[in-house]
Amino acid sequence: MGRGRVEMKRIENKINRQVTFSKRRSGLLKKAHEISVLCDAEVALIVFSTKGKLSEYSTNSRGFGCNHALYEMRD
Repeated sequence: MGRGRVEMKRIENKINRQVTFSKRRSGLLKKAHEISVLCDAEVALIVFSTKGKLSEYSTNSRGFGCNHALYEMRD
């Protein structure tokens, strides 16, 4: 038996929100890597924290050619 559905709503406590973000970001990066290996797919992932910190993952060696431009456009 599974855990069931978690209600999707904003986490009000800043510390809990940051911890959850950090754990979920790590999980997303891991899943991006897994799908690229298992399916031989090119994957690109960009995640911004609430403080504007950029996390990225890319399967190809060129990386994100436009990541810095995207980061600047975000503001």
